[in-house]
Amino acid sequence: MKNFRLFPKRFGYIPHIFLVYLILPLYQVNKEVGMKAVIGYGLLLLFFISYRQCYQPIAQKKFYAWLSVQVAITVIFVVLYDPYSIFLGFYTSNFIGWINDKKRFRNALKVFVSIIGVCSGWIWFQTGFVSFVSLLPFLVVIILSPYGVRHMNERMELESQLNEANEQIKTLIKKEERVRIARDLHDTLGHTLSLITLQSQVIQRVASDPEKVKKEAKEIEKTSRSALQQVRELVSDMRVSTIEEELAHMERILAAGNIEFQCDVLGRETTELSPLQQNIAGMCLREASTNIVKHSKATQCSVTVQQDSHGFSIRIHDNGTGIGNRPWGNGLKGMSERLSLVEGEMKVESVTGTVIEFSIPIVVKAKEGAVAL
Repeated sequence: MKNFRLFPKRFGYIPHIFLVYLILPLYQVNKEVGMKAVIGYGLLLLFFISYRQCYQPIAQKKFYAWLSVQVAITVIFVVLYDPYSIFLGFYTSNFIGWINDKKRFRNALKVFVSIIGVCSGWIWFQTGFVSFVSLLPFLVVIILSPYGVRHMNERMELESQLNEANEQIKTLIKKEERVRIARDLHDTLGHTLSLITLQSQVIQRVASDPEKVKKEAKEIEKTSRSALQQVRELVSDMRVSTIEEELAHMERILAAGNIEFQCDVLGRETTELSPLQQNIAGMCLREASTNIVKHSKATQCSVTVQQDSHGFSIRIHDNGTGIGNRPWGNGLKGMSERLSLVEGEMKVESVTGTVIEFSIPIVVKAKEGAVAL
């Protein structure tokens, strides 16, 4: 009994408030005497039980059975006690609106409206036309209430589904953000740490020359400070990489790995890529240079940058061992995934080394008063 609740907690105080409609029939029964009063109290108790049961998580058949009990008691009270007891129909009309299946809802509503119609005829016959007209607005509300309740429940269900979808979206956004941060750390710090490793190897080779050691040590310090700055920018989500910067970084890391670097820029000197497109292209360049130094065993690398009115493309060719038929690693997969965000494409070929070519479409914006073709 400690955990007993009259109505489920999720419905709040609404079920208790609706009990006010029992005051009028209770008042009428209270004026009766003898067996009629006893039967009246018993019917009201049964009606209350049916009202409570409809709020409980019960089987569908039991739900319809309790609704039938309510309708039967309503008819008995209208005919034997007081015509105004038809207000008990508000309870049943509310529960009919809970029926989810459209066919069952319509059938239940038809039966209910038919019974209310018969009761309305009885009220007209017993009280006269004038009294019936005064009840007419309430009868209309009783008949239309199931539609309103059904619409409200559907809206609440949609809101619940929307909230659930929003929670799933938030979870997916968090997951995607973790993946993005992982990619940025891999593409950014992986490149910088590889450069530090190469510079450390250079120091080992020139250990007998203090001047060169000092020079390389300064380069390592400069690179490590750059790595620290990159971490800060990643954390603050303000990092934007440009193609020019990444080409310069690429030249540095290839030089540290004793790889000859050549870059040709064809077409327009200034790029029309958006900051997002430039950042993605730059990160792809950084990942490509890291892969060349770590895996290709190349001695030469050429980069061709080309831009025209339709798009922007970069071709990276090294004379290393080539990728062959090996599956793509995380680096190449990450490059492809990034490019797909800006509708870019990437191709990888293994011909006299490895050729990586990616392209990004350029959206031409029309100037004010002009038309973009």
